[in-house]
Amino acid sequence: MNLKTKIALSLLFFGTMGLQVSAQKTASQYLSGTGKDDGVLWDFYVSEGMNVGKWTKIPVPSNWEQQGFGKYNYGFNKEADKGKEVGQYKYRFKVSDAWKDKLIQIVFEGSMTDTEVKINGKLAGAIHQGSYYVFKYDITKLLKFGEENLLEVNVAKHSANKSVNAAEREGDFWVFGGIFRPVYLEALPQHHIERVSLDAKADGTFRAKIKTVGEADEIAVQLFDAKGRKFGKQLRTKLSDKNNWVEGQFSSPQLWSAEFPNLYKAQFTLSKNGKVQHQLEQKFGFRTIEVKERDGVYVNGVKVRFKGVNRHAFVPESGRTTSKEVSIADVKLMKEMNMNAVRMAHYPPDNHFLAVCDSLGLYVMNELAGWHGHYDKEVGTKLLREMMVVSENNPSVVFWANGNEGGHNPDFDPIFAEEDIQKRAVIYPWAVHDGFETTHYREYNYGIGTYDHGHNIIMPTEFLHGMYDGGHGAGLEDYWKAMLANPLAAGGFLWDFRDQGIVRTDKGGIIDTDGNRGPDGIIGPHGEKEGSFFTIKEVWSPIFFEKREMTEGFDGSFHIENRYSFTNINQCTFSYELKKLGGYEEVKATKSGTIVAPNIRPGDKGILKVDFPTGWEDFDVLYITAKDVHQQELFTWSFPITLPNQVASSLLKPNGTGDIAVQETANAYLVKANGISYQINKTSGLLEQVQNAKGIIPFKNGPVLQEATTNYKNFKLNREDGKVIIASTFDKKDSYNTLRWEILASGQLKMHVQYFPESYFTRFVGVNFDFPEDQIEGVEYRGMGPYRVWKNRMKGNQFGVWKKKYNNTATGESTFEYPEFKGYHANMYWTKFIGKDQSFRVFTDREDVFLRLYTPKEQQDTEWKNMEPTFPKGDISFMNGISAIGTKTQKPETTGPMGMKHVYYDFEKEPSRALHMVLYFDFEN
Repeated sequence: MNLKTKIALSLLFFGTMGLQVSAQKTASQYLSGTGKDDGVLWDFYVSEGMNVGKWTKIPVPSNWEQQGFGKYNYGFNKEADKGKEVGQYKYRFKVSDAWKDKLIQIVFEGSMTDTEVKINGKLAGAIHQGSYYVFKYDITKLLKFGEENLLEVNVAKHSANKSVNAAEREGDFWVFGGIFRPVYLEALPQHHIERVSLDAKADGTFRAKIKTVGEADEIAVQLFDAKGRKFGKQLRTKLSDKNNWVEGQFSSPQLWSAEFPNLYKAQFTLSKNGKVQHQLEQKFGFRTIEVKERDGVYVNGVKVRFKGVNRHAFVPESGRTTSKEVSIADVKLMKEMNMNAVRMAHYPPDNHFLAVCDSLGLYVMNELAGWHGHYDKEVGTKLLREMMVVSENNPSVVFWANGNEGGHNPDFDPIFAEEDIQKRAVIYPWAVHDGFETTHYREYNYGIGTYDHGHNIIMPTEFLHGMYDGGHGAGLEDYWKAMLANPLAAGGFLWDFRDQGIVRTDKGGIIDTDGNRGPDGIIGPHGEKEGSFFTIKEVWSPIFFEKREMTEGFDGSFHIENRYSFTNINQCTFSYELKKLGGYEEVKATKSGTIVAPNIRPGDKGILKVDFPTGWEDFDVLYITAKDVHQQELFTWSFPITLPNQVASSLLKPNGTGDIAVQETANAYLVKANGISYQINKTSGLLEQVQNAKGIIPFKNGPVLQEATTNYKNFKLNREDGKVIIASTFDKKDSYNTLRWEILASGQLKMHVQYFPESYFTRFVGVNFDFPEDQIEGVEYRGMGPYRVWKNRMKGNQFGVWKKKYNNTATGESTFEYPEFKGYHANMYWTKFIGKDQSFRVFTDREDVFLRLYTPKEQQDTEWKNMEPTFPKGDISFMNGISAIGTKTQKPETTGPMGMKHVYYDFEKEPSRALHMVLYFDFEN
């Protein structure tokens, strides 16, 4: 491949480097690609594993495992022969004669792990240890200008420094090898600006610490707004040392926050005797971050709560090698979930990720790498400074994290303070440190004394540890209510963003999550949205709707709360849509309109008034959509208007006067009406067989009670009002649960069960039927959808008519096909079961009925037994109560009140206190 040369055109990639080609600007020449999609081929040799022992080609940047080299290993895999291969790289390049008078540096944005660099056979400098940091060497004297140069790089995947391995390579994530971020040359004037450190406050105060190299006598700074217009007067200062300060005051700057990410640009000009020596530009934002002891975190004078997530840099095909496009997509997905913060777990990210957080608006906790081990002081000090040099000016960075979960080194705390002129807080994730309580995976009731009666700012840096379908959205509503109610709660960070499923080049391209270690994400490896994605989106919506029933006479007033920090509700936009529903994708009628956004300040409550059109009561559902100031959807809320009893009435066929034939055998009642035949056991009352003109429908063996005794007894058959009724007899001692069948002349079948759960505490209750899994192709239903729910994850869906094809998705583990078919579905009005041979419909006149479709495939869980996703017996169930789900580290009941078991009380078995399940069956095809 030809030499790939690019001049730096984007500040996303170059931080404090210049942007134009001139004698005074920093010029750049790429030796690699810029990301995962444009790698440049270098010569390559690997010492162990796949494709060992031969010189070939590899794209740079990349992780070599993903190019078919070396060995795979997950961080916990610490066997002596795993992950210790060494890669050798060679690349030939030319440097223009025009750069002869420049200082030339070779820059590596990230290399895993120990990296030795040679230019034309000579060492560029000491071996660099540490994977996730930008490092560079002055190679001016090693280059041949106008001629071919040889770059040789040796990369040892396993570091010779034990502390580096403890911090980076023995954690709960995949570990890789290779030059995985870009490599380029930068050419600077001999007299140049080496480093700029900015501090721009919300009051317009501007300070810059400038480190220079060479000779110069003056530095000037001119600010520009987002449209490129000059902002304020130019600042100038005479240089007295290699470290100089420029200070000024600017009037009424547009402030930076996650809600309004206003950016400015500072242009720095270094001069000597009036002649420009060097010029560079740096984006920044005016904002003030303040931690108030025993109070909270304030941004621009406003207390904020962080709605955050932990994020690894990860792409299934390319490992830790990403791209600017990946960064943009990830941040947009976080913003779509109404998140405002992200923690860089467990290492600094690509520079372009922070730039995207700056421009789109996310608060960032940038983290020195560490898991349960940390860097020693010598190597860690160097790496910490490398991290801060490239990220200190990103306005999105509001915290530093010193390692993770015991991987903290207090020796570094003074360095944070020394290097950071903004004096941002240093967090110890999973610890109590400097006024912050960040304990991971705290139980909901973890500490009346620690939290509700505590004194530290509460900000768990990891909570609700997702695994498969557990955690994340499950429990979040309870946690968030508690956090909103506690003045010391500063929010927290979910674990984690994406399932870390790697495409295995040694296993035919399968996606491997290393069992249950990697499937911890809210989204799948390729961004597939799980149900929790939408739960988070609703729970963390900055506009909160109080519950509202669409009753007769409703005047259209919705009580809402503004949970923004800086945005007035009148800066958002609202619209509504009324729908008359039919079948799937069948809308019989619709009306829509806009809603005037009320004036509700952050933190206040108010009324959103919908001016309904005449006849709105005749529609089935109301949808209200809110969009933010940037016209991004916050959420669409749905409010059913028509109730199940009204829909059931419309689905009941005229009974007519047709004859209902009845035959009794020794064991069963045989009833036939309008071509539909039913066989009901005379002793148990269970439905044994259904047949219509097309044949037998394999729906049977119900209703069997779940978490209650199926003790229907003493059935009797009689005719009443043109119906055949088969009903059990109530007896408080022996047959307190009752079943009543009604066979209508239309052929439709009504079932009414009254029952009492056996336990005071119970996971779920309802009735079960058999319907072989190999006989179903899908369902169409009216209710909340399209995602399944848990008792502690009810939000995120919309009311409507949904159609789902059968799938056997194991959430977070295989196929990643969402929404899952199997599981619990909320607020069922009716369901059409689509079988391979024929279909039938079940509907109800009762509210709050859950539909259960089979039992999801059991995922690999050899280490953790906390999720306990429990399901009833049988295949198809209609439930009055469903089970909750736990997380990787917590049982369901410790995630909050919604995760606890149901409580039913009636030891006396009084019929007036029984649970009811009413279903209608229509087996006419």
